[in-house]
Amino acid sequence: MAKHNGANARIKREYFAYLKEAQRRDEASIDAVAKALSRFEESNGHKDFKSFHREQAVAFKRKLDEAVAVRTGKPLSRATVHGTLSALRTFFVWLAGQPGYKSRLRYSDADYFNLPEKDVRIAKATRVKAFPSLEQIHYVLSTMPTNSAVELRNRALIAFAILTGARDGALASFKLKHVDLVEGRVDQDARDVRTKASKTFSTWFFPVGGEAFAIMSDWCDFLRTKSLWGDDDPLFPATQIGLGDGGAFRPVGLRRDGWHSAGPIRDIFRNAFEAAGLPYFNPHSFRDTLVQLGEQRCSTPEQFKAWSQNLGHERVMTTLTSYGNVAAHRQAALIRALGEANPVPAVDPALVARVMAAMKHVDGNGAA
Repeated sequence: MAKHNGANARIKREYFAYLKEAQRRDEASIDAVAKALSRFEESNGHKDFKSFHREQAVAFKRKLDEAVAVRTGKPLSRATVHGTLSALRTFFVWLAGQPGYKSRLRYSDADYFNLPEKDVRIAKATRVKAFPSLEQIHYVLSTMPTNSAVELRNRALIAFAILTGARDGALASFKLKHVDLVEGRVDQDARDVRTKASKTFSTWFFPVGGEAFAIMSDWCDFLRTKSLWGDDDPLFPATQIGLGDGGAFRPVGLRRDGWHSAGPIRDIFRNAFEAAGLPYFNPHSFRDTLVQLGEQRCSTPEQFKAWSQNLGHERVMTTLTSYGNVAAHRQAALIRALGEANPVPAVDPALVARVMAAMKHVDGNGAA
């Protein structure tokens, strides 16, 4: 069975260039498309894309239904299957319009990659996401050791994550110059920081209480006064590995450069939570924690708009729909409260109208 097809490789390179330059897709998105195409080619023996027919799409869907995830050994989730098939459908629609393929392919054949509607609903269903409580995060910070520069960095990393809600890619790329402790602000400058969609914005430290700000302040002071680092040095430098006393490799200090990926950051989070006897929560889950805190603290639409912008969201609805589902325990408490003896006051329609008007005003173009 063939393991490579030169013609396929050439047209895939063209497609990836199209996604990057014309569709403005990031590397992670393009990698996902490449993985979907590779899986499809492996399933049909790397046949030339010019020979694509609807039967190949149907057969591939059956194989996906029988496939299992390497990591878990369980059947592929509907979300994974839906993402894979959607990427393939989009590719073959594009391919049917390319020179050399127009006479061979039909646009309608790409539709055979579609899943049944019920499977699409399963794939897109919103599910309860686990995220840590603010109290759990403070507890983790209180249990983390501080006997070395590496341990001080690890603790400061988690403190900074809850102070800012920064994504792990950004955490790996911040420099000292991006943090203003006097103003309590971090500038997520896309020229240096790996922000989502290369968006530039400023985040003022969220009022999370506890020792988080003091931990972060002490860390910046450590880097500047003890390590003698400057503005262009990394805020969270990578670990220097060397030989220990027994001849084994171990952390021996900090390098002068940052991480190139977010993998080490997730490992730090995992180790910190597990050492504290808590389940692992990834860096992104801290954003859900902050959204829940904002729902509790903000009493006006303008306040919640500011909270949303602090997370890097242009619209409040992004915060509400992506992160703002009421937690299951809170949902239960609210529903139970409705059955208590004291009746809930009737909703004032005029008040609702005023709130909606205010939301439209602070959100700019009318989006709530």
